[in-house]
Amino acid sequence: MCGRYAASRKAEDLVQLFDVRQWDGEETLEPDWNVAPTKEVYAVLERPIRGSDDPAPVRQLRTLRWGLVPSWSKSPDTGVKMINARAETVRDKPAYRQAFAARRCLLPADGYYEWATAKDELDLEQQGRRKRPRKQPYFVTPVDGSVMAFAGLYEFWRDRTLPDGDPGAWWVTCTVLTTDAETAPLPGAGEGPGPHALAEIHPRMPVALPPDRWDTWLDPRHDDPEELTALLSSLPTGRHRAYPVGTAVSNVRNNSPELVRELDEPEIGTLF
Repeated sequence: MCGRYAASRKAEDLVQLFDVRQWDGEETLEPDWNVAPTKEVYAVLERPIRGSDDPAPVRQLRTLRWGLVPSWSKSPDTGVKMINARAETVRDKPAYRQAFAARRCLLPADGYYEWATAKDELDLEQQGRRKRPRKQPYFVTPVDGSVMAFAGLYEFWRDRTLPDGDPGAWWVTCTVLTTDAETAPLPGAGEGPGPHALAEIHPRMPVALPPDRWDTWLDPRHDDPEELTALLSSLPTGRHRAYPVGTAVSNVRNNSPELVRELDEPEIGTLF
């Protein structure tokens, strides 16, 4: 899954990286090393410019709220639960079907966090000696230091309790698509204690699209479900590495570059 990630790149850098044509300089976010659900995040998307006579979609950098609220939802509270959508079934689910067809986006990230339960912690839980096993966080990030581009969907939701013209009347929310975690060996994993593959940390991972799939994914004129689904599968492997980080990231109030600092060894027990 993807429940927390880091996004430190400045808007100006994202504009260049993703060849963005429209960006409102007032929509600027500070670097965030601990992005959590309901936070504002950067998203790259394509849609016509509001108020323009030209119906052609334009690539834009926008700030969205993480946690998708379907347009027909009676309350925005559902967004907290809809931070991820399974790539395998997203085209058929009522909550995501329309967004999958026409409102797709990319969510730029430095990498994402995932938690693994240490073997000795599991043993204590099974013996009844620990109710909540402690978990070791890992940071998954591109080997070459490039940006990760999570495949996402976005949706508009109207708060009917607010009048027209109120800046809070419209919510624009998003979700991250996930897929089966890679079982291929991680670069440089060797024969050490592990992890040797992302699937050893967690069975799911966000869909990180390579650059050659960005244009098709973003263009709303591409609406063939088969073509779009194919973009989310058969992803190239060997692009990411995973390393242990401090448990401070488990507290969403903590937010600094220190959270992604690589540890020489896990803080919590033997994991693999």
